[in-house]
Amino acid sequence: MAKNMLEVKGLTTKYVTRFHEDVYAVDHVSLTIEEGKSLGIAGESGCGKSTLALSLMGYYFAPLHYMSGDIIVDGKNISGLDPDTVRKTVLGSDVAYIPQAAMNALNPTRKISDFIVDVIRAHDPKSNKNDIRDMARKRFEELHLPDEALDKYAVELSGGMKQRVVIAISTILSPKVLIADEPSSALDVTSQKVVIKMLREMMEKGFIKSMIFITHELPLLYNVTDDIMVMYAGQIVEKGTAKEMVFDPVHPYSRGLMHSILVPEDGTRDNKLIAIPGTPPNLKNPPQGCRFAERCKYAQPSCKFSAPPLIEFGEGRSYRCAYSVEHLKEVYASED
Repeated sequence: MAKNMLEVKGLTTKYVTRFHEDVYAVDHVSLTIEEGKSLGIAGESGCGKSTLALSLMGYYFAPLHYMSGDIIVDGKNISGLDPDTVRKTVLGSDVAYIPQAAMNALNPTRKISDFIVDVIRAHDPKSNKNDIRDMARKRFEELHLPDEALDKYAVELSGGMKQRVVIAISTILSPKVLIADEPSSALDVTSQKVVIKMLREMMEKGFIKSMIFITHELPLLYNVTDDIMVMYAGQIVEKGTAKEMVFDPVHPYSRGLMHSILVPEDGTRDNKLIAIPGTPPNLKNPPQGCRFAERCKYAQPSCKFSAPPLIEFGEGRSYRCAYSVEHLKEVYASED
């Protein structure tokens, strides 16, 4: 039986505004990732993807606050730990994070090798600088990165190279869970392929034990992850294998995401974009019922007053909707 690298149980986190308003951006989220597996998280901007990523590190600073739930990494519960303990014992070694706009995350006045020294010495202050450099050179070689990049400044590297270097720095301690927050969004298609290939190779070589890949492009995840989870307004609305989620989404929101993106393989002449109407709800005052009801063309009046639970069906699949899976598929079939 495969070992769980990450178990999240009922995680709830919130932002507190300067007017002391609570914004529950992650609302009772649960998930599991096995060793050697990857999970994709998709959804519109503002649905809670990046907040979930920050929350999973257990590293909380205002205005983000931990409320409840468990975050278990390789059997160790990291929820509720103080920030200093998390920084010294969790970040980088248990959980590593590649932020959005990672290309701009490097201080332009420092060499690449300096960042690696900082990461390793945060966990082992007595580490020898020469030993660290040898370790970094070997890792760069294994990832097909030129070792001369260690002596360069960020401004001397191309955009694609900076992104790959950031990934190498973030994973230098071989974390158990890597959280990649839209790591390819600012890159051209060729550089995106290189980054995705690099992440796959790191999984294959065991440099990272499991991965979460966040994006708003659901089809992209089909080529990157084993499973996909769709978020909406801070909640999980559907989860399944990558193939199931791309080719057979059940929840109306998941289906809407797929129809709002053109897939080149399908051609563009007879396949037009279908936008999801409306905007996500204000999480300072979330709807009483289904959070997608105001935008869902299948919603009944009762959907606005009764919040559906997350229902499991099939093996490893779940969705959050008042309609049965059979009814939704019948409706979709009639439309197609």
